[in-house]
Parts: sequence; C-alpha cells; structure tokens
Amino acid sequence: MIEEHVRDTLNWAGNYEYRAETLEHPTSLADLQRAVAAATRISALGSRHSFNDIADTPGTLVSLDVMDPAVDVDEAALTVTVGAGVRYGVLAEHLQRRGFALHNLASLPHISIGGAIATATHGSGNANGNLATAVVGLELVTASGDVMTVAKGDAHFDGMVVGLGALGVVHRVTLRIEPSFDVRQDVFTEVPWDAVLADYDAATSAAYSVSLFTDWAGDTIGQAWLKSRIDSGSPVPGEFYGGVAADRAYHPVPGVAADHCTQQLGVPGPWSDRLAHFRLAFTPSNGEELQTEYLVGREHAVAAIQAVRTLAPKIAPLLLVSEVRSMAADELWLSNNYQRAGIGLHFTWKPLQPEVEALLPELEAALAPFGMRPHWGKLFAADARQLAPVYPRFDDFRDLAVRLDPEGKFRNAFLDRTIFGTAG
Repeated sequence: MIEEHVRDTLNWAGNYEYRAETLEHPTSLADLQRAVAAATRISALGSRHSFNDIADTPGTLVSLDVMDPAVDVDEAALTVTVGAGVRYGVLAEHLQRRGFALHNLASLPHISIGGAIATATHGSGNANGNLATAVVGLELVTASGDVMTVAKGDAHFDGMVVGLGALGVVHRVTLRIEPSFDVRQDVFTEVPWDAVLADYDAATSAAYSVSLFTDWAGDTIGQAWLKSRIDSGSPVPGEFYGGVAADRAYHPVPGVAADHCTQQLGVPGPWSDRLAHFRLAFTPSNGEELQTEYLVGREHAVAAIQAVRTLAPKIAPLLLVSEVRSMAADELWLSNNYQRAGIGLHFTWKPLQPEVEALLPELEAALAPFGMRPHWGKLFAADARQLAPVYPRFDDFRDLAVRLDPEGKFRNAFLDRTIFGTAG
C-alpha cells in the first residue's frame, strides 16, 4: 500500500483541487479491501478527467493505477476482464494485438475504464451504446470491505454499472468484445447546417460514428468527422451534405495542429487507432480547457440544436469548440441514454470557470424542455431536484445506494448535491 498526503492534487483540467486527506495506491485486492474497510469516507480516483467533484471525498482517495491490470481475454465468450484502473487506450492496444476490439471508444483513450463506465462516458454512433453498455460483469469492494461480483442479468445489475462511485470501489470489469475491424476516418469542412438538420438521423447514419464540430455561429458546421468501418460494406464517404472534403488533417479546435489526432484522410487502420479522436501517445488539452455536455433524446435533436444556436452570442466568447454526437439507447438506470436514443451536445470551454458557470443555468434552461441530462463527469448546474424527473429509475438508484452503503461511506458533496438532494 502506497500512501501520500493530498496536497495540490488537481484534476486533468487543473480546475479542481481534491480535498481528501490522503491518497492511497493499493497494490493488491487485499490492500484495497483493507483501505475501504478502514475508511470512514472513501472514493475511487480514476484518470482525473472529471471536471467536477464527483471523485472527491473528505476522507481517503484510492487510485488503482499501480494494481496488476491482469487482462484476461475469454475468446470463447468474447469477453475481456481487466482492472478498472486501466486506461482504454492501453486495453485497446492489447486487444488489437490479440485480434479483438471494443465496439466504441471515447474521444480520449487516456481515461480509465472504471471512471468512464461509472459516468456513462460514451463515444459516438447512432447504433453504438456508450462505453458502459459493453459491461457484462463487475467486481467491486463494498463498504464492509467485502468483494461483490455481479453479472449481466443479475438483479440490479443495470443499476450498478453507471454507479457514480456511490456503490463501492469497482476493482475489475468484464467487457463484451468482438473480432477486430478496420476503420477509415474522413473529415469534411463547412457543412451547411440546413442540409444536416433537414434529415439529422440520415446525416448521423452516414458512418459508424459521426461527430459534428461547431462554434454554433453562422450557417455552417466547421468540421464533420466520419469514422467508417471497412467491413460494413457501406460506400466510401466521398461527400457529406455539401461539405468540402478535407485535403489535410484537422484538429477539432480551429487553428490547432493535428499532430495529436488519430489518422484521417481516409487511410484505413485498426479500430484502436481510429475510433478515438486523439492518440494515446499524446496528452492533449491538459489544463487548457473545461468541458460540459448535455444529452437529450434524439427525437429532439433538431429543436435542441436550434435552441443552442440561439445562444451563440453568449456561448462563442467562452468556447473553444463544440461537438455534437449520437448514441444508442440502453437500460442502465443512470445512463444519459436510459431508454432513449440520444445526442450529446458537448462544449469545450476556454479555462474561464466563473464565466462558464454563470452561463450554465441559462443553457440548461434552454435544453430543459428536451429532457436534458448532463454528463455526470463534467461541469453542470443541475441538482437532484432537477435531475430526478428525467431518470425513471432515479429513486431506485438512491435506494440501492443506501442499501449497499447504509452509513454513507462513499457519499461525497457531489452525490449529496446531485443524487441525495442534501447540502454538499
């Protein structure tokens, strides 16, 4: 067990300083069990890519970064079991070497598996569920220090996957995998908004994954990134709704060099080096941005996009770039896509937190008519009073958390504010 005092420990963006008393790095499951059992308040710390206090605690933080990843591929069952502290990019490289793939990756391959699934972090694609939908098994250490193992189909499994850290410390995760596949990535610039909004579902079905990058101002979308599976049999995307096919590589943020981005220009390559926007070998945007994201039902896509566009004069001065993506529906209780196909309206902000936080209530009010659900790991203003009505299993999740953690060992200010509805 490696223990250190938490001083000047910041999140990825540098906008949040953790308030925990100690940070422990257990080296074994037994170490982790002892840490959890002994703590009065405890939370797990992933890759620190949350932009709020979801992973903090007044007591002890535990990081699984030095534990054995113990990657176990079951070729017959098409699953992989891996330590929750492993980064997605590391797992992706391992699976690719074995000839297997995950169905989806987030924009950054640097994030930890445990943290990503706990917050319903997603990736993109009309037919692709978020990263948590690949989970078929969890092993977690509960408040007593005991190990609980649950599998898909067990009672309350759908409530435990997107757990927000409220149910225990997830130690190992079993994910569904598939045979490896190749992807090409094509970029189009200056795509007319009117053409895309005339048939949003068709536009976002043009490839396995479609991302629209915009500053919300003007009549065109700055960039459209299309990631196409080579094995799909779909035609090569030679055009996209009147956009200009790129003749060079682009970074999502205008004016930034594309060195850190995954291969574009239609060059086929493995899923592990195409589905994410950024390469694992680089660390993009560390300390240079803030993030917010709101997810709404796909049936509201056009209306929600238009609502945000009306706020462009207030958004643009604070914005680096926005990304619009689509995801499939799922059955995970606190997933932003629970029982609804959705779109994500993502905002990458300049590091101007007071100004951004002042704008968020107005942005959320504009999206509230569309059943807005904020990304759990990013900046948002909504509290439990506003969130409970948009999650049909919200009360069931609260009951489950109380049953598994009756003394509130895993409770923190974030959970008190957004789930339990009490002062943080």
